[in-house]
Amino acid sequence: MKHYVVTGGAGFIGSHLIKSLLTITSGIKITCIDNLDPFYPAELKQLNIGDIKTAPGFRFLKLDIAATPPGELAELIKEPVDVIVHLAAKAGVRPSILDPLAYQRTNITGLQHMLDFAKSKNCRQFIFASSSSVYGVNDHYPWKEDERLMPISPYAMTKLAGEMLGHVYHKLYDIRFIALRFFTVYGPAQRPDLAIHKFTKAILKGEPIPMYGDGNTSRDYTFVADTVQGILGAIEYTTTGFEIINLGNNQAVSLKELIHAIEQVTGKKAIIEQQDEQPGDVAKTFADIGKAKKLLGYNPETGFREGLEKFYGWFLENRELLLK
Repeated sequence: MKHYVVTGGAGFIGSHLIKSLLTITSGIKITCIDNLDPFYPAELKQLNIGDIKTAPGFRFLKLDIAATPPGELAELIKEPVDVIVHLAAKAGVRPSILDPLAYQRTNITGLQHMLDFAKSKNCRQFIFASSSSVYGVNDHYPWKEDERLMPISPYAMTKLAGEMLGHVYHKLYDIRFIALRFFTVYGPAQRPDLAIHKFTKAILKGEPIPMYGDGNTSRDYTFVADTVQGILGAIEYTTTGFEIINLGNNQAVSLKELIHAIEQVTGKKAIIEQQDEQPGDVAKTFADIGKAKKLLGYNPETGFREGLEKFYGWFLENRELLLK
């Protein structure tokens, strides 16, 4: 029986990953770790995992990995561990500027604890959620994994530090470490602080949408099922011991285009509130996904409009909770 440990498993991407693992693989054990961080309401995370809490082989541990020493974690998880998927992190560029030390604690110390836990369990497959934000100021589009990295936020810095910490543990302890650079993941259960969720909620409530800058900033929006497809590929990857791989959609959508698309999907007009550009934000993200295709068989299949409609369907199903 394979045992997967998924940190941040009650979150947006983590809950989708766990559901996929339980669907496609029989006879597995999944330990989901999440501290239900108040960055957004815990009831949303409970919604994410509500239908899998009673699944055979599923176990939930509420704990803070940055405050849990590896030895203590090993006492809680006594079984052998085959794969660790480390998604837990303090997320968000702008909040990290206000509280950089909290981001270092969770994103670096938390990762350190999980790597030491992997070492103690002799776990040889470690998947790490990195971020496109590590590229920072870089106009060599589309971005390839070997670009020069110039992060411009504390959050991005912690993700770059995480990649390098993983390289250290690969070299010292022969842990296979796969860092996946996520590009603006969206879809059902998306975090409420992210643009698509936040804008949809504002439009439905008749509230203004903040548009930072002139609306020409753009993002490589990646549907969550495609991101999960890439994670599953990384779980099975065994050819080399250390890799950094982009998981994007290989196209960029501007902020203006995003708002227009949400207007079309919801059938409602947005009220635009013009604001200054935000520190820490990059002008554009755009992934070269050639490496992911080659190494992981990655192939994003969900078009942007289709993905928005799936998100909106989920939003309407849960509107009583989401429109509070």
